[in-house]
Amino acid sequence: MNTVRARHPIAVSALCLVLATPLALADAQGPLANQLSLSASASAEVTNDVLVITFSTQREAHEASTVQTQLTQALNAALTEARKAAQPGQVDISTGSFSVQPRYAPKGETMKWQGTAELRAEGKDFDALTRLVGRIQTLSVAHVGYRLSREARDKVQAEVSAQAIARFRGQAETYAKAFGFSGVTLRAVEVSTGEAFVPPMPRFRVASAEMAAAAQPLPVEAGKSSVTATVSGSVQMK
Repeated sequence: MNTVRARHPIAVSALCLVLATPLALADAQGPLANQLSLSASASAEVTNDVLVITFSTQREAHEASTVQTQLTQALNAALTEARKAAQPGQVDISTGSFSVQPRYAPKGETMKWQGTAELRAEGKDFDALTRLVGRIQTLSVAHVGYRLSREARDKVQAEVSAQAIARFRGQAETYAKAFGFSGVTLRAVEVSTGEAFVPPMPRFRVASAEMAAAAQPLPVEAGKSSVTATVSGSVQMK
């Protein structure tokens, strides 16, 4: 797996500083007097390493069986082509939704049947995936998305969590000394992580039938995801 590095400086913050009075009530862990509550966070923007392409098609006819047959033929043809490029972790192929539903006339009788079928291709081999678009003729591109692989996400989450924890410890010591104490002991702590796409997330469609016939690769730009870790808790100043 390629090494994922943060492209931007770590953003940190410390919040919610509370100094209890000596008359505070005791809790299960000891007196609340001289307790300090704070929060620190770290985040990093990293380049997405997984490309996700969803192909789809629609069919319509007076008979449900006709629609189902047409969709099945289109999907089978696309699967045959997609499987030639399949490679675990690099190009993974799976089918998506497949549905046939009636379209009703104003008086309630069935007028036509309409159906949709989907195929999903995703992985780390962007070149193979984008070239697959030009080779699949029976389905068109419905959506292009990006995400972090589990390995990349876990690695970055570990890094930003360590940075947030270090910031939490540093802020706790700094605040305690500012209040005239020599150090702190940890009372309670919670670490949470999150991931969000950095907008905009571009979408692409095949420009024309001629472009698909020429087997042109789909132009893509992966963009970034923001991974955040937050450490919240309290310490006893001593």
